[in-house]
Amino acid sequence: MAQVTLAYEDGTIRIEGLDAEAAKSLPDVESDERSKTWRAPSYRYSAVRDAIEATGATVDDEVLDRPTLDLDSTYELRSYQREALAAWREADDRGVLELPTGSGKTVIGIAAIEALGTPTLVVVPTIDLLEQWRGKLQREFDVPIGQLGGGEQRLEPLTVATYDSAYLRADEIGDRFGLVIFDEVHHLGGQGYRDIARLLAAPARMGLTATFERPDGAHEAVAELIGEVVYRLDPDELAGEHLAPYDIKRLEVPLTEDERAAYERDQETFTDYLARSNIDMHSGEDYQQLVIRSGTDPAAREALLAKERARSIVRTAESKVDTLAELLDRHPDDRVLVFTASTDFVYRLSERFLRPAITHETSTAERKEILRGFRTGTYSTVITANVLDEGIDVPDANVAILLAGSGSQREFTQRLGRILRPNEDGGRALLYEVVCADTAEEGVASRRR
Repeated sequence: MAQVTLAYEDGTIRIEGLDAEAAKSLPDVESDERSKTWRAPSYRYSAVRDAIEATGATVDDEVLDRPTLDLDSTYELRSYQREALAAWREADDRGVLELPTGSGKTVIGIAAIEALGTPTLVVVPTIDLLEQWRGKLQREFDVPIGQLGGGEQRLEPLTVATYDSAYLRADEIGDRFGLVIFDEVHHLGGQGYRDIARLLAAPARMGLTATFERPDGAHEAVAELIGEVVYRLDPDELAGEHLAPYDIKRLEVPLTEDERAAYERDQETFTDYLARSNIDMHSGEDYQQLVIRSGTDPAAREALLAKERARSIVRTAESKVDTLAELLDRHPDDRVLVFTASTDFVYRLSERFLRPAITHETSTAERKEILRGFRTGTYSTVITANVLDEGIDVPDANVAILLAGSGSQREFTQRLGRILRPNEDGGRALLYEVVCADTAEEGVASRRR
């Protein structure tokens, strides 16, 4: 009986002792003429090992350095969290869990770490999430917690890393972990970030997100690397019991005469160019092609500039400012998050209403101080663009006002999720969409629903 040796090397699985005929039946195995061995992508490690064992060969597996961890968490899972974990385990410890913001996806991840008792890498998109995960792991498990990112590069059997740090070190640490958890897993669809999943040999893989599908279709590549969606819940299924019940109100507001004239003029410039050039705007890819064309075509460039001017008119319409004033007066005792589409408009509203602003320019210390004030009631309102969409632990709010946004369902779901954590009095959360009537913004609002 043949003996085959598997080892991790430079982000691949090296296979020795395998004959050419047997290699033909193995997934993604290729000959390495230089070393006279066979190679497979690291993410195919489990499938390759299982296929070799199915041939009757004896496998000497040297791929993973996996000490058993004795872990005990104090979390008690809710019924849907238990169902999600069970679905993932039944899928051979692989796959994506899609649950609303505020539903406790991190708790499910921690339960998976406890259940498998294997070295685990948690990959997150932001430093804020890195700190949140590390803090929760430290509270739950009496073991050192490693960190890659945020000024630290320390590996431990339980390690939290940013996507950037994991990408830089994936081939070096690919044999260190039996489980990898990708938080906000839709980020893994980015072309470079996919290499993290390709280079890690971890057999167990979990993705966590509120919205898995990406407009560019990259979620299909993610599913190949870590598994399909194995459990999905939307906010409506949890509202009223585990999440706050909520209402969504769309408020249509008019443009002023001057705004309308400028908007129609710019929209016409854009649509006339599309008609002359026989361009159909059916997807983001179509828009990107127009952007590329604008580099050599002055008319295309003017069309894009006109479209951006039209968007700016709608996003910052005077009637939206007036409506915001009315809504803030209507909710003096509520905790309100105001979302806009531009940093400049955030600052304009902050100055107009004397409410704190958080943008990408806000320092970490200032942002934490503002959110602390929001949590304690010092501030009743925070105005932001898209900084608070994900990756930051936002204190409970019960009213959200969307003055502008994209057509992204993910963005809408994340903003809705910011107000769905149950409050003490059991009241309903309320999300306002403020939309300019008879403009392209109406279509944008419909798409994100």
